[in-house]
Amino acid sequence: MGRFNNTFSHPDGFVLVGFSEWPRLEMVLFVAVSTFYIMTLLGNSAIIFLSHLDPRLHTPMYFFLANLSFLDLCYTTSTVPQMLVNIQSHRRNISYTGCIAQLFVFLGLGSTECILLSIMAFDRYVAICRPLHYIVIMNSRFCQQMAAVAWGTGFSNSLVQTVLTFLLPRCGQYRVENFFCEVPAMLQLSCVDTRTNEVEMYAAVVIIKVIPVGLILFSYINIVRAVVGIQSTEGRKKAFNTCGSHLLVVVMFYGSAISGYAYMVPKSNSAKLKGKLLALFYGLVTPMLNPLIYTLRNRDVKGAVKKLLGREEEGWSTA
Repeated sequence: MGRFNNTFSHPDGFVLVGFSEWPRLEMVLFVAVSTFYIMTLLGNSAIIFLSHLDPRLHTPMYFFLANLSFLDLCYTTSTVPQMLVNIQSHRRNISYTGCIAQLFVFLGLGSTECILLSIMAFDRYVAICRPLHYIVIMNSRFCQQMAAVAWGTGFSNSLVQTVLTFLLPRCGQYRVENFFCEVPAMLQLSCVDTRTNEVEMYAAVVIIKVIPVGLILFSYINIVRAVVGIQSTEGRKKAFNTCGSHLLVVVMFYGSAISGYAYMVPKSNSAKLKGKLLALFYGLVTPMLNPLIYTLRNRDVKGAVKKLLGREEEGWSTA
């Protein structure tokens, strides 16, 4: 009990240092982050809205895409509003409860996205490599079960890591070297040996990130083999367009997230800044770009938008 109480030694909770060491950069970031956040809300909300409204989008692909959009909405909202408030008010404080909640939610959503992206790759694998069995394999119940597994596994991992992280004594240290509460930044505050926690964290990275990446690679190796065998040029183009969007999202998310671990223990201001910018990229920029990537060359979504706008125009004309 004494060990646990020792972690709660600062009356104001934690201080999120963020980008306070670069005040001019903060002002630029405030405008850019506000714009990106609004675009993230609009783009992902539109995906969710269209996938529920248009019957043509009631397919496994758009079911998982709607899950990804909802996840990205929550993902950015768990950190960005706090960051904007901190920049504007110059108050960097976050309560203990708020820090625990933020770490748990952010880590849970990030873990869930890793697994969800591998499930989406499997969906594309079945659609292209097993087209005749697609409806049977990717039935509604199976899709819901896979989505539930992704969410359940992601937040189970987050629960374990959150508890282990906040049980560590900090001996009065409360300055978090980031703009939100995350495991690597919290481990740096500990005044005891954290090797056990770091081993556990890297083990979780293998399970939550490396294994899904392996499954994605397996899916796409088989997809490429199947696409090469397609005789129709139009068929090949359609297959590559469908898979290319997902593959680009995977590369952006995993690339920035895994690169962030290189700056887990920054030793210079330059390394600190790079680590924080990487965290900002996979925490905000990637969720903002996802709707654009998936819809830019997607005929189904474009058709759903035109259909919706056509209905609205008809409603206005009859009114």
